[in-house]
Amino acid sequence: MSDRQPLPPPEPPKPTRPPFKNHQGKRKRPFGDTVDRDNVNGFVPPASDRRGPRAKKQKKEKKEGDDSEPKPLQLPQLTPEEKKAKIKAKKLKNKLNKRNNNPNAANEADLDYDLNLNRAMARMDAAAAAAYLARQTKRYGNDLSEVELADISVPQSAFVDTSSYEKDRTLENLADFLEDMAPLTETGKAGSKGKGKQIMQTAPEQKGAPHTIVVTGAGMRAADLVRAVRSFSTKNNFVAKLFAKHIKLADAVSFLEGHRTGLAVGTPARLIDLLEQGALSVAHLRRIVVDVSHIDQKKRGVLDMQDTTLPVVRWLSRPELKARYSSGEEDGEEKLKGAPKPISILFY
Repeated sequence: MSDRQPLPPPEPPKPTRPPFKNHQGKRKRPFGDTVDRDNVNGFVPPASDRRGPRAKKQKKEKKEGDDSEPKPLQLPQLTPEEKKAKIKAKKLKNKLNKRNNNPNAANEADLDYDLNLNRAMARMDAAAAAAYLARQTKRYGNDLSEVELADISVPQSAFVDTSSYEKDRTLENLADFLEDMAPLTETGKAGSKGKGKQIMQTAPEQKGAPHTIVVTGAGMRAADLVRAVRSFSTKNNFVAKLFAKHIKLADAVSFLEGHRTGLAVGTPARLIDLLEQGALSVAHLRRIVVDVSHIDQKKRGVLDMQDTTLPVVRWLSRPELKARYSSGEEDGEEKLKGAPKPISILFY
């Protein structure tokens, strides 16, 4: 017999693992009596609380013989006149909403389109005029700092109450307005008409040193104002045209250096240039009249536009003028002789 040992029986093959399949989506748990493995207590919800599959939407069956497609909603057709009226009403509504949200907007009842006037300016006393100028300065100077706004501020004491003048503030009444207000700003007391006209027709001995300056925003308006006050012109009192419309700066300088003038009409930029060049003197200046009541076709006055408001404010806040604005005290004989008389601002 052989001494060999018999070979051990072969081991059975190991079971192979099935390949892993990456299932997409969330595995659904079976319904029925199968107990949820996560529920350790073996609680099975009743059949009434179980959520079943979502029902599919059923398509509406088309009726037999109905081959027509659904018609779109048709709006009533408007005539051209109705379209224009609708657009006009919409624009008016937007305009009213814009004005109601703007505290600086003018009241429609105060605007006189026939005379091109904003009658609200005529009712302003000194305090209201100063507050209005300060509000418009802050509105159009929103890019200025607090220090810069303080530098161009105008004190309330500089303004004169002109609300007592009852006539319309048109070109035809400008001369009459100046005659009424001249005694008030000259002596502090209202005087007769003859005295006011006499004041306006006189001129200081110094050339280029008016006692009254009328300020407006545009050259065309300044030319109209010159014609309105031409009645004060005499052989010793010329009305100066200090604006850029068809008048060169050199011509204005030459006129001021060669003529005595008691009344001047100008725009802020030209007045500042002449003042800085020394051709215009404010040594005898007593009153500055601002043309604020006049409005253009867009219902804007001289203080309702950025291009004109800031130049007017910068002219009124010149250091030469701010040093002469009234302090609110009455002028008396106790003041030093030879001291310059105060300057007043009038809204016309």
